[in-house]
Amino acid sequence: MFHFFSNPQNVLQLSRRVLVTGLAMLMAGIYGAYLYEGHLSILALVSLHAMTIVGPTLLKIGYVMRLLSQHQLYRPFSKVMV
Repeated sequence: MFHFFSNPQNVLQLSRRVLVTGLAMLMAGIYGAYLYEGHLSILALVSLHAMTIVGPTLLKIGYVMRLLSQHQLYRPFSKVMV
């Protein structure tokens, strides 16, 4: 498992999936909880409202993963000591 996270390419691909999932959850949660005017059960409403919280959380986690992996990918391989 730690070997997976030691490769920046794997983390970059995972961050892309987390970002897409978070965005989809946020959009579905907003649409279902606030814009859809159909009759939903209380469990569905609670789930949709929870998606409006979990979606942005996944967006933030995915963005930080992306920043870290890009930093490791584009870091210079050798440092010149002066």
